[in-house]
Amino acid sequence: MASRIQTQGTGTGRGGRQIAAAGVGNAVEWYDWYTYSFLAINFSGQIFPSQNPTASLLGAFAVFAVSFLLRPIGGLLVGNLADRIGRKNTLALTIGAMGVGSLIVGLTPTFAYAGVWAPIVLVVGRLISGLSVGGEFAANSVFLVESAPPRRRGFFSSFQYVSTTLGQLVASGLAALLVLLLSDAEMNSWGWRVPFLLGAVLSVVGLWIRRGAQETLQLPAGGPRAGLFDALRRYPRQSLLIMGITVGGTITYYTWTTYLPTYAKANGPLSQGELLLISTIALVFFMLIQPVIGALSDRVGRKPLLITFAALFVVGIVPALHVVSTAGFWAVLGIVLLGMLVLSGYTSIAAAVNAETIPTHVRAAGIGFPYSLTVALFGGTAPFMGTLFAGWGNPGLFGWYVAVLAAISLVVYLFLKETAREPLPQ
Repeated sequence: MASRIQTQGTGTGRGGRQIAAAGVGNAVEWYDWYTYSFLAINFSGQIFPSQNPTASLLGAFAVFAVSFLLRPIGGLLVGNLADRIGRKNTLALTIGAMGVGSLIVGLTPTFAYAGVWAPIVLVVGRLISGLSVGGEFAANSVFLVESAPPRRRGFFSSFQYVSTTLGQLVASGLAALLVLLLSDAEMNSWGWRVPFLLGAVLSVVGLWIRRGAQETLQLPAGGPRAGLFDALRRYPRQSLLIMGITVGGTITYYTWTTYLPTYAKANGPLSQGELLLISTIALVFFMLIQPVIGALSDRVGRKPLLITFAALFVVGIVPALHVVSTAGFWAVLGIVLLGMLVLSGYTSIAAAVNAETIPTHVRAAGIGFPYSLTVALFGGTAPFMGTLFAGWGNPGLFGWYVAVLAAISLVVYLFLKETAREPLPQ
């Protein structure tokens, strides 16, 4: 079956449309994901009322955690769908589902109005979003790489994290604007709903853009379709390899782009405002350098960048976190920007490396499940682990934890076959 299923690059003529189709949906998906985390403090009291505000917030984040754990299931189910009906149709489904999830959250009634149905409605909305996000990466990453001309897969791959970071920046910017313009009462009453309703509108725009994209998977007429567990059953080595490729990348990504401001605020002298400014500058820099590093991998190969990324984090994460927790504004900004540059050695080419690892007919599911499972186990738990080590009275242990996971990926990268100049496996 694998020999009869082919993928096609778009060449330069439609490459921009393909990148836009992939990017807009991915940005909307992550805009919604980050919006929930930013605004949970505003709506938690209405949906999970309690005398203790912390208990209300824990209820909102418990829902967030459950939706995070659904990502591997979404990666498997939606990934298999992308292998069966094509990438384009599946991407239309994921962005449509995300729009529905955002709309449900935006229209969730308060506990005072609907009673226990309020948290139930919220959970339904987030479950839809969790499945959608897990499936989005599975279909989106292979769509990007399969859309690329043979010698530009790294460049196309880099737009996965360009769009992810853009969604994060838009979410944080809109949340900050609403907090600035509205009173606390207005924000807690109705202002928090605005970004979710806007997310539903943006998903419709993204769906329209994706309709004009070109399908990258050519299925044989009347031929068999990939089974749900074919990738895991027939390619267990590749599944484990994708997990090894991902573990170091996901822990460093979530540490450096999400948890770092919290770590620095808890352990260092800088104010929250200074740390948020550093984080915003670093994210813009991170977004802009992705295509540069991705294009570089098309010239020098994937392995040199992956090895450099992992090795520098293995030896540098502990002293870097020490700088972040002790130094002033400019030193922290410098070390954070340096970390973003090093991290790009993984993020810019992750989609390409994964796609170059597993055959076409099971590629989306074969990437989606092991990747999303690894992210859920190690990336999504990074803030929890950092907080746990701090609770034990030794926050510095977190850096060693990150270094060990990066070292696991470093070993994988050292033995990884170079695939930059080879055709995608069929």
